[in-house]
Amino acid sequence: MQDALLIISCIFLLAGTIKGLVGIGLPTAAISLTTQLDVVSEPQLAVALVIFPMMISNAWQVYRGGNIVKTARQYWPFLVIMLIMIYVFAHVSASIPAESFLIILGCVIVLFALTSLFVKPVYLSDKYDRPVQIAAGGISGIMGGLTGIWSPPMVIYFLSRRVEKDDFVRATGFLIFFGSIPLFFGYWQSEIMTEAVAISSLLLTVPVIAGFTIGEFIRRKMDGGRFQKVLLIIFLLMGLNLIRKAIGF
Repeated sequence: MQDALLIISCIFLLAGTIKGLVGIGLPTAAISLTTQLDVVSEPQLAVALVIFPMMISNAWQVYRGGNIVKTARQYWPFLVIMLIMIYVFAHVSASIPAESFLIILGCVIVLFALTSLFVKPVYLSDKYDRPVQIAAGGISGIMGGLTGIWSPPMVIYFLSRRVEKDDFVRATGFLIFFGSIPLFFGYWQSEIMTEAVAISSLLLTVPVIAGFTIGEFIRRKMDGGRFQKVLLIIFLLMGLNLIRKAIGF
């Protein structure tokens, strides 16, 4: 048990470092690595463990970014439908067999990597912003409730709107922070997030924040863009491996 806790702490330290370095990838790295290495009994437990580190690190990101009211006014349709879908599908997640969960998780990670690496959507004008926000928020919520990762539709949407870097960091932090709240309650009511798991998740915030600080320091010293591309390729391979593992190939 102590060995497993040490491995999980190291994974979350690495995941926090990745987020501090490139601004994305905390839940993707933490969930994919814990399931790849079989250090948790069920893949849904890996999602539960990342909830508090995800919530707290993104709260810090939102606080540092400022302009919370402006962000809320701009993206409230995305937020509302996403929150509803995350809460609903977090309950569905508890009933999904482990093999099916791994396939869904693997597909989401592959989609995350491919969209971040290669996709540059066509420009989305203000005329279509509201319906696209609702659609993207709904898809994000379904993915988030099922797997704890809801960034692919968010990334595609923000790229299509040509959002500036600072606004991108602020908006993604805002949506991930608030999205983690219904995910917590959905997992709590589904009895995946027990008291012991919640305490473990809170404690894992420590290595994540430590890693986030390390990642920010490294980012000032190196080319984060090149590292991000390598990281996304690794995520792509990990997602494909989860699918392979689930189907027993």
